[in-house]
Amino acid sequence: MSTKDKLLKQIQTARELSGTKKKFSGTLMDYIELVEKDPSIVKSSHKRLYESIVEYGVENMPDSDSRKFKIFDGENLKSYKYFENEFFGMENVLNKIMSFLSSAAQKGEESRQVLLLMGPVGAGKSALTEHIKKALDGKPYFHLKGDPHRGEPLQLIPRSLRDSFESELGVKIDGDISPVARHKLMQELNGKYEEFEVEESTFSQRARRGVASVPPMDANSQDVSVLIGSVDISKLDKYSEDDPRALSLTGAFNVGNRGIVELVEIFKNEIEFLHTIITATQEKRVPSPGKSDMLHFDGVIIAHCNEAEWNRFQSERTNEAIMDRIVKVTVPYCLELNQEIKIYEKMLAKSDFKAHIAPHSIKVASMFSVMSRLKPSSKCDLLTKMKIYNGEDIIEKGRVKNVDIKDLREEAKHEGLDGISTRFITKSLDHALTNSDKGMITPVSVMDSLTKMVKEQITDEQFKAYCLELLQKTIREEYLKILENEIAKAFITAYEEQAQSLFENYMDHAEAYVTRAKLKDRVTKEERQPDENFMKSIEEQIGITGSSKDGFRSDVTAYMFSRMRRGDTIKYSSYEPLKEAIELYLIGSVKSVARIVTKSKTRDEDQQKKYHEMVETMIRDYGYTAESAEEILAYASNNLWRDS
Repeated sequence: MSTKDKLLKQIQTARELSGTKKKFSGTLMDYIELVEKDPSIVKSSHKRLYESIVEYGVENMPDSDSRKFKIFDGENLKSYKYFENEFFGMENVLNKIMSFLSSAAQKGEESRQVLLLMGPVGAGKSALTEHIKKALDGKPYFHLKGDPHRGEPLQLIPRSLRDSFESELGVKIDGDISPVARHKLMQELNGKYEEFEVEESTFSQRARRGVASVPPMDANSQDVSVLIGSVDISKLDKYSEDDPRALSLTGAFNVGNRGIVELVEIFKNEIEFLHTIITATQEKRVPSPGKSDMLHFDGVIIAHCNEAEWNRFQSERTNEAIMDRIVKVTVPYCLELNQEIKIYEKMLAKSDFKAHIAPHSIKVASMFSVMSRLKPSSKCDLLTKMKIYNGEDIIEKGRVKNVDIKDLREEAKHEGLDGISTRFITKSLDHALTNSDKGMITPVSVMDSLTKMVKEQITDEQFKAYCLELLQKTIREEYLKILENEIAKAFITAYEEQAQSLFENYMDHAEAYVTRAKLKDRVTKEERQPDENFMKSIEEQIGITGSSKDGFRSDVTAYMFSRMRRGDTIKYSSYEPLKEAIELYLIGSVKSVARIVTKSKTRDEDQQKKYHEMVETMIRDYGYTAESAEEILAYASNNLWRDS
């Protein structure tokens, strides 16, 4: 079968499937029968949106996730599958949004408030709003046929009968029908609301059904009709101005009724706009164009703005009443390195770039963006702070440095609201990829691209100097450390095996030392005293000397025994301080060799062989290509071990 025939068959199958489910069409009484069978089809906009998101799955962050305690201080955050693999480092933001929707779905006070996402440019406010709107796409709902406002059919029930209907059906009926629907009811159906036709539709952004967006407009050309619709002038020669048939209900609150209305850069609009918005959410009513009555409005209103606009708005005392009807959720830049890396990996995966991305290329870009957003601390340097925010244990003199992440955050409450944006990094990566003449990018080319972008794009001279120092000193030095360790590890044959063997030997000796027992040789079974020199050779790698050795050995053995009691697998990497000590010991043992093999002009045959083995390891185990490995090793030879 040809490709053409296959595609035609797929088209036919899809068309047949789409036609198998017929959309409902009937009278109000037919609709009431549906409601009687399934009262859940009658729901508020907030409840519909909330359920549309949670139906993908939701779970509590497990205790086994180290981020729960290291980053979130044990807070019981929920993970929503709908946002998974789309948004990273936004757990707190997403939980606040879902908390708002949950409360609003239960008709709490939030159901009468605007959800405002406030944050810096490029923090993800628009992308997050788009994804939330997307949750409704394709979801079915029932509405009055011929009603541009697409009102809930049960609104036809007269108020005198609503208590009875609500009791019988187990639902709550809110609001009244639109002027257009009322005119049809009285003029075409003689008030027989039971005969009013009801139809089923689906929410659609593209078709503007139940999902609307209001962009910011110039103050001189703002017209409230973009929110509430207008009187169609072309129809005034046929209908009077107060005739509902002359209305053009195409405003955002008409389109977004029963669904979502997005307000972009909300505070760039005039106060008249804002009052209309507040009326819509607080009173559940919006003005009707012309001389008609107010229209009932049931919709989720999501707005977003930057910090400057928010600060300017809240500084005006006359805006206090409006502010009281807003639930603000701050959307900061990501401050967690590993999550920032995932953001760019996702973006690059969706692009058409085919170039090879050498290891650590995205990491150095992410380090730069995260560190530019952090505030200096009196408790630690900026690099250490970044690592703590990333959930890493900071080792100092052989022990985990006790810096409380809560104290760091308390010290810098404004953190994450300024600095280098995600878009800036994305453009820098794009520039590096576009200008690559070797079909690859490396951490070196990424740092060069970032440096060029900083010099060209940042106008604030003080911030520019700060960013250049980060790139040319802090990040460069950290990358050189990463590179040195990686090269040394690549050179060590069977690194993991050697590390595990060292770990097991150390633990045997440390346990014997702590318990004041003799050590039994694993092979000869001969008993001997623990080897003090061997233990010291490991411990001194992380500054354990003198009297501190006793405490360290006790801590290590106690920790390992507790892991064993829990049934955990014990590896050399189980205890961070000991892991670092073992790795430094191994790296130190090959450093002199690593220095030799990076010098191409002086390698003998044996060294050349070892060099190629190391390159093969970098390709096989670390994700380099032959070209990127060669380039990185050349960079290392020019920047590392210059004294060799």
